[in-house]
Amino acid sequence: MGLNTWGRYFRVSTFGESHGPAIGVIIDGCPAGFILDLQAIQHQLNRRRPGQSALTTTRNEADTLQVLSGLLNGTTTGQPMAFMLNNADAIPSQYQSIKGAYRPSHADYTYEAKYGIRHDAGGGRASARETANWVIAGAVAQQLLASLGVKISAFVSQVGSIVLNKKTEELDLNLIDSNAIRCPDATTAQQMADYLMDVKAAGDTCGGCITAIATGVPAGWGEPVFEKLHAQLAAAMCTINAVHGFEYGSGFSGASMLGSQHNDVFTTNSNQKVITQTNYSGGIQGGISNGMPIYCKVAFKPVASINQLQQTVNNKSETVSIKVEGRHDPCVVPRAVPVVEAMFALVLINAHLANNQAKWPNLKSI
Repeated sequence: MGLNTWGRYFRVSTFGESHGPAIGVIIDGCPAGFILDLQAIQHQLNRRRPGQSALTTTRNEADTLQVLSGLLNGTTTGQPMAFMLNNADAIPSQYQSIKGAYRPSHADYTYEAKYGIRHDAGGGRASARETANWVIAGAVAQQLLASLGVKISAFVSQVGSIVLNKKTEELDLNLIDSNAIRCPDATTAQQMADYLMDVKAAGDTCGGCITAIATGVPAGWGEPVFEKLHAQLAAAMCTINAVHGFEYGSGFSGASMLGSQHNDVFTTNSNQKVITQTNYSGGIQGGISNGMPIYCKVAFKPVASINQLQQTVNNKSETVSIKVEGRHDPCVVPRAVPVVEAMFALVLINAHLANNQAKWPNLKSI
């Protein structure tokens, strides 16, 4: 199975299946001498882990980070870093009743069409369990970026038909983790939670949206033609399980605006730094960051595993009825917030390293 590595300079390779003994990630390209905060990585894992609230899957994984290589007394050595998470609550037997059947809107059929073989239990590497690896790598990248003054925040802006109708600048992003939905507006978060519990009680699922913003990104990151910064962001976000849409800046709403309305007029601030009066460009122009906040929105489809009887076909082309008995989220967006942050960070750290500007403020001699 090819293409299990992300990134050109900060390279991330992953392994493991949803119901196998463990999953893990290898990071190559991290500079030597960086003081890494393992607790900060664990914090991001805790935000993604299953079984964290009544709004998520009941699968209960502690996801305790294990460091296998690449660190010496908490400091990066410049060698590949390897991390692992045990799968302590895997129950592959739950999938025996639907063995061989192609679950609607899952990757069962496409994986088998490509490889001629697939994991019946939980979809193997097609499972969102894989994203825990990305959160580890992204948390490392976030620490590197933070030392450069770059901060990434993501929050839930829609669950089903419930939409957060406030601009990002009107929100207190410190409140993102104040509720299980991870929406920084208490009233909207409660509406989302109530809606989600109703969906879950009906044995159904729903989709939603996550908005993400990066501040402190200097002008000049990104490439002008084939690896535009927004194109890399789109690729990263669309890599996440269940993502069906991506927009940055004004996104699709920009299609209904006039150029005189949409143009971001240049000016300078009190420090004579070039800024724009508006930010419909989403901090990116010509594929390169312009120094303004970079923001995007990611749309997730409803979770495909529903607790209802469905008709499908199996690998013998027989029509069968199935009911997925595994433990699944009624909506992925609350747990996907740290995943979006992680993929955002992996794009930005590679864009930084591409500029050969890797000078880290907290490097120390090992």
